[in-house]
Amino acid sequence: MTPFPDLRQTVAALFAVLAVTSFAAFADDIQDAHKLLKSGQPQQALERVNKALAANPKDPQARFLKGLIYTEQGNTKDATDIFLGLTKDYPDLPEPYNNLAVIYASQGQYEKARSSLEQSIRTHPSYATAYENLGDVYAKLASQAYDKALQIDSANPAAKNKLALVRDLVGGTAATTVSSTAAVKPVAVAAAPVAGEPAKAPTLVAATEPVKPAAEKLIAAKPAAALNADVLETVNAWAKAWSSKNVDGYLAFYARDFRAPGGEARADWEKTRRQRISAPKSITVSVDAPKISIGAGGQVASVTFRQGYRSDVLKSTSTTKTLVLAKTDGHWLIQQERIGN
Repeated sequence: MTPFPDLRQTVAALFAVLAVTSFAAFADDIQDAHKLLKSGQPQQALERVNKALAANPKDPQARFLKGLIYTEQGNTKDATDIFLGLTKDYPDLPEPYNNLAVIYASQGQYEKARSSLEQSIRTHPSYATAYENLGDVYAKLASQAYDKALQIDSANPAAKNKLALVRDLVGGTAATTVSSTAAVKPVAVAAAPVAGEPAKAPTLVAATEPVKPAAEKLIAAKPAAALNADVLETVNAWAKAWSSKNVDGYLAFYARDFRAPGGEARADWEKTRRQRISAPKSITVSVDAPKISIGAGGQVASVTFRQGYRSDVLKSTSTTKTLVLAKTDGHWLIQQERIGN
């Protein structure tokens, strides 16, 4: 007599088949939508991506693609809403911040574009597109500043030359040689600008590939414990170098783009740190109760802890400190350092 199959096993197998089938259909819709958009059929692409979103409304890849479609159609309001929503739901993704900056720049909102690009870079320090766009935005902001200087002093030759150079960089008129009455050599620049005449808006580069699917990001997040251990090992080694008064070793834990507290120049900050570490005869630094947060696909980490400090000069102190680290060439380096909650 053949026994009846276990009902729970049958149901589980059925759900597994349905899940695989559903995911495959979802992936097909996303792929088809992307192909339709690239072939210049945004409306058909929108229909496909809406079908995918009906099955999975929160999927970041489908939402990002819908934002691209709206941008292509000139519907910047809905595109902005989608990208803003993605920055709130998935703050570690750099592409939505970048594409928000593209929209803001097209509307002349350069400060908002700058802020979005800087956030994109914070989430992904090696995102080249955001750096390129940020350079264009800085050039436009410089153009506006030089233009303002010429409105105040229209005879300023240095401001004229600088404005012409910047306009040529972001897309100005054909270059011609303009002599300067300032004590510098004449340079080849764009035609002399007229104060108050707007420069051409820079063309920023939008991210056109959808963000990684949620499934891929879950896979990338699995080794979180190992990442936490690596980060904590770096922080403890930083504290050990400080405690042993190894100034060069201590400073080596700071990234080249480290932002010194209070906006102090890097050279001045290093000089002060060398003096304060070298002065005491002995130092003991401890890292207590660390809390680690990993972002940007395992490339950025934030560590908040109680820092204990004792020396022969200052007996004992305890403060809350936060270190923001980024992975550079396989090593965790400190980009920011904050004291207090």
